[in-house]
Amino acid sequence: MKSLRLILTNSRYFGAAWVFASINILFGTWAIYIPAVKEQLQIDKSQLGLAIFFLSLGVFTVFPVASSIINKIGVGKATWYGVVLSSIAALLPLLAPSYYTLMAALFLLGATNGFTDISMNTLVTELEKEDKKSFMSASHGFFSLGGVLAGLGSFLIGPLDNPPLHMLLAVVLVLVVNYIFHGKYKNVVAAIEEKEAFSLKLFKPMLFLGLISFVAMGSEGAIVDWSGLYLKEISLAPELLWGAGFLGFQVTMTLGRFLGDGISEKIGSVKMVTFATVLVLLGYLMVLSTETYMAISGFALSGLGFSVMVPEVFRIGGKVKGVDSSQSVSFIAGTGYTGFLLAPPILGFIADSSSLKTCFLVLFGCALFVLAATFKLKRNQKKV
Repeated sequence: MKSLRLILTNSRYFGAAWVFASINILFGTWAIYIPAVKEQLQIDKSQLGLAIFFLSLGVFTVFPVASSIINKIGVGKATWYGVVLSSIAALLPLLAPSYYTLMAALFLLGATNGFTDISMNTLVTELEKEDKKSFMSASHGFFSLGGVLAGLGSFLIGPLDNPPLHMLLAVVLVLVVNYIFHGKYKNVVAAIEEKEAFSLKLFKPMLFLGLISFVAMGSEGAIVDWSGLYLKEISLAPELLWGAGFLGFQVTMTLGRFLGDGISEKIGSVKMVTFATVLVLLGYLMVLSTETYMAISGFALSGLGFSVMVPEVFRIGGKVKGVDSSQSVSFIAGTGYTGFLLAPPILGFIADSSSLKTCFLVLFGCALFVLAATFKLKRNQKKV
């Protein structure tokens, strides 16, 4: 909680942390309207999954060039520009008149969000170096907080009955707050460091942790994108509750990220991952019951487990012998983010050929894999 107090009492750090919240406010507002977009455009689940893949494609397209752009214009300015571009792009999917324009709109949203994601993480890293402060974990807590705000916005679905207007309100909130605070960090420039040659042998110990990150973040992405549709079609929840699973997931993700560090210090990272995975498995069992309120509670319980899983894998990876901590975190983040983006469209095809319930059975199996992996982590604890 110390880092949270730091953010709330220093406008320089709050400005950077609010960018994390902003990205999830925009993305989360899009996510809660996925069922409405599917219905409006009369597309099936596999088509929706392919459209979401274009979101992933946009992110991967910008990855190779993002760092060069950031270094050229400065990370502070790049972060502000990224927020503006993401805000504009967030409006496009809900205005798309056809399936193909939806794919194009999601590609642009993915590209702008990917660029902003890299910029904001680099910004916080540089601020930590410059000011000798630590608030990266709490900044990711703000990302979850943004999801909570987006989830609360789901209660506007009925009263507004206008998805583009809803997104416009989210964009105004994001831009106004960022405009007020971006001056505190806009002149920050990332230090250029000499690159090291990639060595597969050097990163061999990281591959296993990368797989865990892939599964964990892939499952998070699936819940974000498919929880609303699950509640609508499988649990037969009323429209008012379509966003409740997403909201519950984001609330517990936020609480877990702000409180998890203290628990981890007492029981250790490996035990923390094991405990978190058990919570996820219990959450999935509740979701698979299909009963509306049990499913919503299950999404929330899963969020509590996922909130600490990836940060703890980062912490374990940072202690692998022979691997620089920044390289290990980058590798784990990269594989995890790949899972976050690829899992939803893959599960979309599964849902179309079988059912959404089958998708969550697959996710349950993936969580079992992570639980088994914790025993491997326990055996290798001395090495990591």
